[in-house]
Amino acid sequence: MNQPKTIRVTDNILLRPIELSDAFDIFNTIDTQREFLGKWLPFVAFTRKVEDTVQFISSVLNVAHENRDDTFVIHYQGQFAGLIGFKSTDKQNKRTEIGYWLSEPYQKKGIMTLSVQSLIQLAFAEMNIHRIQIKCAVGNIPSRSIPLRLGFKYEGTERDGELLSENLFTDIEVYSKLKTD
Repeated sequence: MNQPKTIRVTDNILLRPIELSDAFDIFNTIDTQREFLGKWLPFVAFTRKVEDTVQFISSVLNVAHENRDDTFVIHYQGQFAGLIGFKSTDKQNKRTEIGYWLSEPYQKKGIMTLSVQSLIQLAFAEMNIHRIQIKCAVGNIPSRSIPLRLGFKYEGTERDGELLSENLFTDIEVYSKLKTD
């Protein structure tokens, strides 16, 4: 995989490869929206200081380019709005997963649906991917509406598939889209 490039989704939405300089924006968003983001995102509870976010970004960037899963910051009208990226990419089996989260003020503007659609196009057209999956916690209606809106197929539910904060497990719905769909 080549170095990730910036993706202009619309005039208002830009996906830019994550950089260490994004740490403050990411941390500040998490820190000021703990209740909103922490309901579905396990990492929120463990993100206590900017250094935690720096460590996360470093863990993404310190992987060799050919093995790295691309992670992008989402900017809406020039402001940080969230993160999106590929995860658990398996080049041999031509499959990947898309993960995402969006800051509360930017919900219900179509930002994430359009951003996911851009990554789908990138995966199928440039990365030689055949299968993309998206996983959402059962009950996370805003998150699950995205794969449904984009024509993903519901495959099933992973029982206790993710450990949320306070040591609570949640079931995870699995959706997939094939290049041939």
